[in-house]
Amino acid sequence: MSENRVKKVKADVLVIGGGPAGAWAAWSAAQQGAKVILADKGYLGSSGATAPGGTNLLYLPPDPELREKAVQQRYQESGYLAEPAWIHRVLDQVYESLLLVESWGYPFRRDENGVPLRDHLQGPEYMKIMRRQVSRAGVTILDQSPALELLGDEHGVGGARGINRLTGEDWEVQANAVVLATGGCAFLSKGLGCNVLTGDGYLMAAELGAELSGMEFTRQYAPSAAFGTVTRGRLLNWATYTAEDGTVLQGGGPRAGDFLPNMLSKGPVYAVLNHADTEEKQQILRKSHAIFFLPLDRAGINPFKERFPLTLRYEGTVRGTGGIRLTDDSCASSVPGLYAAGDAATRERVTGAKSGGGAFNASWAICSGTWAGAGAAKHALALGRSAAGRNPQPAGRYGVAGMASAAAALDAAALVEAVQREVFPLDINYFRSEPVLRESLARLDALWSGIQGAAAPPTVQGRVRAREAAAMLATARWMYAAALARKESRGLHRFLEYPETDPLQQHRLTVSGFDHIQVRPEALPRQEVTVR
Repeated sequence: MSENRVKKVKADVLVIGGGPAGAWAAWSAAQQGAKVILADKGYLGSSGATAPGGTNLLYLPPDPELREKAVQQRYQESGYLAEPAWIHRVLDQVYESLLLVESWGYPFRRDENGVPLRDHLQGPEYMKIMRRQVSRAGVTILDQSPALELLGDEHGVGGARGINRLTGEDWEVQANAVVLATGGCAFLSKGLGCNVLTGDGYLMAAELGAELSGMEFTRQYAPSAAFGTVTRGRLLNWATYTAEDGTVLQGGGPRAGDFLPNMLSKGPVYAVLNHADTEEKQQILRKSHAIFFLPLDRAGINPFKERFPLTLRYEGTVRGTGGIRLTDDSCASSVPGLYAAGDAATRERVTGAKSGGGAFNASWAICSGTWAGAGAAKHALALGRSAAGRNPQPAGRYGVAGMASAAAALDAAALVEAVQREVFPLDINYFRSEPVLRESLARLDALWSGIQGAAAPPTVQGRVRAREAAAMLATARWMYAAALARKESRGLHRFLEYPETDPLQQHRLTVSGFDHIQVRPEALPRQEVTVR
């Protein structure tokens, strides 16, 4: 990064990421009186998994009995790794936040009595409103400006450096606090809106010494038309599934958990939504999930009468659970001044070992963004003048441009393909077995050795892709290291050799390091340990 071409600015808080979590974090930090800059890899309001679709929410009225019942149900589903107090926090916060969203102009649908139904948000309208509110709060928005590395010094995180895709200009934001809202890692699996979710935040945080947690709970795939990217699969409950020769594999109704993975591991699987057998039912489905039908309509397929091929797209930590480990109620990481929100953060405290996909992830983005933004602002403003004259240095170590010791340029495309060969196959990552995972991790470790000292190509795209590839490789290694350490089956993590849940492993697994990955158990708060 050439110093004479770097645009340098200062802020109290830098938010990296422009999905819902990033938007809420920036708005929340600004409400505390902080000067805030938000940098997004894409365009705040249209990038990420939420913007192109819709999402449900955990919206319950403040009825103690109703909420306690919901909390206990989720606690049980979490494999007893969640914390009821955090689930209550989410229910409380999302209730208040959705009142704000409505006051900002979101048109919630209403029941027959005119009562707003605040349990669903349409992504495009929601994110349009969030961009407007972030801008009104005085936040400076850097669109098309991916962050490439964090800055750090003896005080902790000190900002970040990145590049503007449109101008090619490098930027540097010095800030006393940073919120990572970079999303999870879907490994470029072509899920709708997930092409920007490559685990960048994990890599940047870990380079400063942050830990991760829940990385074993990443065995998450979603159905999609084989030629499409839409992974909203709820409408497949109306489908009949057939093999390539037309043999019926399953009639209508919800699929058993392993049905599609089992069938797809044997050969092609097709679906037809023939259980929506009236025009009225078909119109209801089209209105409820219009985006599901876009790739089918473009292909000239009537999904209610014609069958279409299915695939499973890997969603990794986007609908998995793992992410940056949180150390307190403000969503702080183990690095001073560094906070995490949304899918960049572990969701174990509210989802445990179960997927946070859908309502939980959407609600978590709102809540964790709000808490992280407020926490970051308070930290930055408190540090204030005591950190005047800071000179934080770039922390990037892997796939960074301009490395003096670089022996060769990193081949990002080849590296991404190699990582995908290890994380996409069902027989490696879904049907997990100890020897297969060990062999896969060994191959990933060899890839990691191969990128040591390799630099990013000098082009804008080359620099971004090199960091994405390094982040995906690091994420895959952390996932499998954690999975091998959890010798049981719990929630999203299922192990062939260890099919039962072991009460003695009712703890979290913290992951850290690069060349030699460390995995250590982390005990749950005392009141959460007893299995009911």
